[in-house]
Amino acid sequence: MPGIDECLLEVMRLPGARGASVVDWTSGLALGTIGESPNGDHEATAAETAEVARMTAEQPAFAHLTAGGGSDRSGEAPSTSVEDVIVTTQDGYHMLRFVETAFDSSVFLHLWLSRSEGNLAMARLRLGELAERLVLA
Repeated sequence: MPGIDECLLEVMRLPGARGASVVDWTSGLALGTIGESPNGDHEATAAETAEVARMTAEQPAFAHLTAGGGSDRSGEAPSTSVEDVIVTTQDGYHMLRFVETAFDSSVFLHLWLSRSEGNLAMARLRLGELAERLVLA
């Protein structure tokens, strides 16, 4: 099971990977970074992507509902079930993959992928696998 540094190294092996980070969306802090940053500043990028992650994860429109339209837990408000967020730009993709843990995690993986060199479907699958194996110490 890889830690943050090992996970980021594996992410950068994806074709077209330009940069990646592990971010805490509650604080907006980067727990680890590698490669390039879209704006040249990994910390600013972490704060900006954390805002997108937080806004997405907290919206009822993205909550997982049962077939009957209710929440999946009796008597509780619907919980968010967002797996990832993909933002498409003219020259790339930004993928935010939420990391589920045994404790109340607010961590996600951010991958910046070149649109011309990357494969979005493959990157999404691989990022999901890495998120499942990531060990947060």
